[in-house]
Amino acid sequence: MSDKLDGKPLADKMRPCDLNDYMGQNKVLGKNTMLRSLLHSNDIPSIILWGPPGCGKTTLAHIIAKNTPKSSCRFVTLSATSASTNDVREVIKQAQNEQRLFKRKTILFVDEIHRFNKTQQDTFLPHVECGTITLIGATTENPSFQVNTALLSRCRVIVLEKLSVQAMEAILMRAVNSLGIKVIKEGEQPDCSSSDVSETVFVEMQALSTLAHLCDGDARTGLNGLQLSIQARLAGGKDPLKHGIIIKEDHVKEGLQRSHILYDRAGEEHYNCISALHKSMRGSDQNASLYWLGRMLEGGEDPLYVARRLVRFASEDVGLADPLALTQAVSTYQACHLIGMPECDVILAQCVMYLAQAPKSIVVYSAYNKVKNCLKNYKGPLPPVPLHLRNAPTKLMKDLGYGNGYKYNPMFTEPVDQTYMPDEMKGISFV
Repeated sequence: MSDKLDGKPLADKMRPCDLNDYMGQNKVLGKNTMLRSLLHSNDIPSIILWGPPGCGKTTLAHIIAKNTPKSSCRFVTLSATSASTNDVREVIKQAQNEQRLFKRKTILFVDEIHRFNKTQQDTFLPHVECGTITLIGATTENPSFQVNTALLSRCRVIVLEKLSVQAMEAILMRAVNSLGIKVIKEGEQPDCSSSDVSETVFVEMQALSTLAHLCDGDARTGLNGLQLSIQARLAGGKDPLKHGIIIKEDHVKEGLQRSHILYDRAGEEHYNCISALHKSMRGSDQNASLYWLGRMLEGGEDPLYVARRLVRFASEDVGLADPLALTQAVSTYQACHLIGMPECDVILAQCVMYLAQAPKSIVVYSAYNKVKNCLKNYKGPLPPVPLHLRNAPTKLMKDLGYGNGYKYNPMFTEPVDQTYMPDEMKGISFV
């Protein structure tokens, strides 16, 4: 067993080479799907594979490489984490030679393509356009934000989903079968009739199920967690008189040691979660609001970022319905700034619950938006400030009539009849 686990990570060893072994992406690669038909016919378009870590982006590219006829096409791999613009140009130069001399197409796979800056991405444009290369890019970031619009328009975006628990269980079962590990039920004692049972590794089905749930749809995490669990048990030794080595639920939990929640502070998930928090508070759902807050904080989000968003929410969505909400939010920001994480998590939770419970009003938000639209769409020069409202700090300004006729409201016991809007804006109401 130990010789099967030496060397490369299990996730790399178990990378499938055929579409029939590729699991968990039936929406885009199931039977009768367009992409599957194109792959079978070796008519590969330029594509961007977008999905979370461990969902099969690189694996799919390797399958394409292994199933592409070498006589008519060559497959080149680059990683944007280490490749330079010169590396890209060299690949393109070789592709041009291959096309001109041998009539062979070049498929260029660029892993982590979002790590190329906009200028580097521009290098691909004319060559993808004229067919010198077929580009396959893989990214965990939203291509709308991270890939040039011009390049994006020349590629088809394939969205790969986080692997389901069922898909993860199938992947783990394939791995244990390839390693010769026997699966048993929880609490079941292995069959001791074989003389070499003490040399056998067993794994409880519950352990595989737990691993499938905990790896968050990431096949790489799941397989490497399984490998680490087995290696740890092998290193711990066994009693040859009993039942060999049994991998249990506690062992895979220890092997996985997931200390953080999958969360990208700089990517799309960042914006998705804050949007979900904002909308949950707007909908007065305390339960969901706390959940999304937890997803962000436990994933490593900056608490001051969340606090700033709560200050905005207090005015935008609660507003005059509860003016104290703004005081609560500002105090929360100050407290978070003072003590930081992890102590400020409960302070943020208190504010989130307060804002979710608070009555909602968008009167101020709507009124100010009307003002912005009015200023933006006003035809001609903006009207001057009426003379009676102008400041008159100098004699010249007073002589010009600045402030002349202004009625100081506190000096009158009756309501003052006085206009405060320019004549050109009379009759326009924002509230």
